Amino acid sequence: MDETVERSKKPKSVRGGGAALALAVALLMSALTIPAAAVDISSVQTLIPVGHTVGIKLFSRGVLVVKLADGETPAKACGLAAGDVIVQCAGSTVTSTEQFQSLLQDAAGESAKLEVHRGSKTLDLSVTPNDSDGDGKYAIGAWIRDSMAGIGTMTFYDPNSNTFGALGHGVTDVDTAALMPFSAGSILPSTVKMVKRGETGAAGELKGDFDLTGDTGNLYANTSGGVFGTLTDQELIERFSKNPLPVAENDQVHDGKATILANVDGDEVKEYEIQITKILNTDVAGRNLLITVTDPELLEKTGGIVQGMSGSPILQDGRLVGAVTHVLLGDPTRGYGILIRNMLKNS
Repeated sequence: MDETVERSKKPKSVRGGGAALALAVALLMSALTIPAAAVDISSVQTLIPVGHTVGIKLFSRGVLVVKLADGETPAKACGLAAGDVIVQCAGSTVTSTEQFQSLLQDAAGESAKLEVHRGSKTLDLSVTPNDSDGDGKYAIGAWIRDSMAGIGTMTFYDPNSNTFGALGHGVTDVDTAALMPFSAGSILPSTVKMVKRGETGAAGELKGDFDLTGDTGNLYANTSGGVFGTLTDQELIERFSKNPLPVAENDQVHDGKATILANVDGDEVKEYEIQITKILNTDVAGRNLLITVTDPELLEKTGGIVQGMSGSPILQDGRLVGAVTHVLLGDPTRGYGILIRNMLKNS
């Protein structure tokens, strides 16, 4: 019963442009280099806008409770809830779903203490796994997840600190909508193979290939303003170390014409026209700008904003001003963006 579950099919009115990241959910157990400490780049004056898709794999800190099974279960009896993060079991730090299942098996029907994070709170619970199926496998009646993988877009690269930012919003669990608790992660080279066009009521999607064993950079943070990390691949460093632009202050961004850099075909990044239709005075992460795609070529190719385009840099007046974050399902030509300064605050 304690296993990864498939993606929820419940429709939502707003979908993250990088939600393709949630489509390939797997137990990615390959080794990862623990990333270096975060670098403060919040006050940088120039950055290199990128706009290329990257494969992203992310491992959670502990295991995330996605759903509880129906009926009376040990998970319900001990007080677990969807969205909880189990970080310790029976005195051992929880590192993966398989290891957690092994700890439950070791308990063999005896009470095991859990340390659980629920938002900002830490709870101490006790659970008694049972063998409800009579097959000798002890479980607690909960589906859990420890990792996610998929495609998003790199927004910027800073050659001075060798850091990058992507997505413009955090990686959230597709079933609970909770920000995935971060332990480690990496990026991988990606090529767009095809595009599922967006339509009214149905988000489109970039579909591409990426090699889960070919890490080209390490992530150090998963935040409400994006994912951040350091590049390690010299070829990418040389490729991205071109054409830096000034970073706009929030009050320099205005309604009107703008462009985005996006990778919607193969390995090519192109500039497409958009309109910033409104600056939103809101604290909601990733929704500072209301944007409309006006470029005929991009509209023909994608129908507007599609999943996987989250992180596409927004340019205006020769400055880097923000990143695409969400598409409006009722009108895929429209969506939201985050101001670049707000994104950098999370870095």
